[in-house]
Amino acid sequence: MSTPLTPREIVSELDKYIIGQQEAKNMVAIALRNRWRRQQLDPELREEIAPKNIIMIGPTGVGKTEVARRLARLAGSPFFKVEASKFTEVGYVGRDVESMIRDLMEIGVNMVRDEEKKKVQAKAESNAEERLLDLLLPPQKTPSDQHLRTAAQSPAQSSYQYAAGLEQSERYTQEQTQADEQRTREKLRKFWRDGRLDERTVEVEVQAGSNIEIMAMPGMEDMEMQFRDMFSRVFPKRKKTKKVKVKNAYEILVQEETERLVDMDKVAEIAKERVEQSGIIFIDEIDKVCTSDKSAKVDVSREGVQRDLLPVVEGCVVNTKHGMVRSDHILFIAAGAFHYAKPSDMVPELQGRFPLRVELSALSGKDFYRILTEPQNALTKQYKALLATEGIALEFDDQALQEISSFAQKVNDETENIGARRLYTIMEKLLQDLSFKAPEMAGQKVTVDREYVLEQLKDVQEDRDLTRYIL
Repeated sequence: MSTPLTPREIVSELDKYIIGQQEAKNMVAIALRNRWRRQQLDPELREEIAPKNIIMIGPTGVGKTEVARRLARLAGSPFFKVEASKFTEVGYVGRDVESMIRDLMEIGVNMVRDEEKKKVQAKAESNAEERLLDLLLPPQKTPSDQHLRTAAQSPAQSSYQYAAGLEQSERYTQEQTQADEQRTREKLRKFWRDGRLDERTVEVEVQAGSNIEIMAMPGMEDMEMQFRDMFSRVFPKRKKTKKVKVKNAYEILVQEETERLVDMDKVAEIAKERVEQSGIIFIDEIDKVCTSDKSAKVDVSREGVQRDLLPVVEGCVVNTKHGMVRSDHILFIAAGAFHYAKPSDMVPELQGRFPLRVELSALSGKDFYRILTEPQNALTKQYKALLATEGIALEFDDQALQEISSFAQKVNDETENIGARRLYTIMEKLLQDLSFKAPEMAGQKVTVDREYVLEQLKDVQEDRDLTRYIL
């Protein structure tokens, strides 16, 4: 929520995964840094400063979503991506606009819960180990009944001698039994840690699945989840005994102990604060709910979606199963290609909620080459790692990468421009035969050069009509 990174450092981190689009990177870096600046202010002034929402304009596949997703991951902020076309105004089939806040809250709760689980992981593993040893070696009861029978056979003893002797005998027997159990327990602990008990079978109690089925109407999925949560609290959770191997039983026990040690009330409180102060919602395809013809009846629903978005983007209180969540300081980043509409076609009120606008440029052949070589998650690195699992050493020649890049740009120019996603289709077509034969080529080294690229893509280059169907 309060990152110490400067805007220049934020852009540098984004450069590791996203090529180009410097203006968009600078804008989101400033937005993230402003959140940190806001946290340093007095509470009264802090409450008055609202985030400056952003509209990204550009064709598909140029990095709009990736910029927002990497920014959220960099800041450790709850992030949710949604398509604006999924929403419709009341009366039409679709999802409620406020559901995006509920979904973001769920993401925030899961994020904080995972963090809390890591904090109690060591304690949970220790408790699970003790419970596992209890299953392997159940505690034995002190045989006090035998002492009573033995003492009852000596009626000449006084009641005082009887009580004293019984107490001393029980104490000695109990101490010896406990010592024996402790030694056996430590031996079992050593065997367990050495992995010698993994295949032994034990019985553990696990929660049985719920038999309650709730059918929700389209657009009311949120109500369905709330009913499920309500019924899970009202009806006690059923348990059943299940025979599993020791190693699987340990995982079950660790999970149970982790859930028991995590305070869900605290998790919900932290998540609510994080969502309200640092949450990011990415609204894609915002241009699909815009209309350039105000008189078209078919666009009534589109304008209705825009008006429903208004209160959520401006700031409202949304009821979730974790409590009331305010959207006043959530950062909204909208994106769209805007081929057939313009940002000015949005209703004026919604335009004012997105004061910052940045245009992302289409990718060139040089950009494609950089995408194949520079990012930490470059496609070439991904395919090398995938085929390395089959024992194949895959290498890409520089001329081959140049050829792939120029071909991607050419196909984008002649058909639909889908940006960097074109590289996915080309790389898959290029390595299709190799991927199919990989299990039979273990131990070999394969170098992809320019001739290999031309050979694999010659059919596509010869037939432009075929390109429309394959790529």
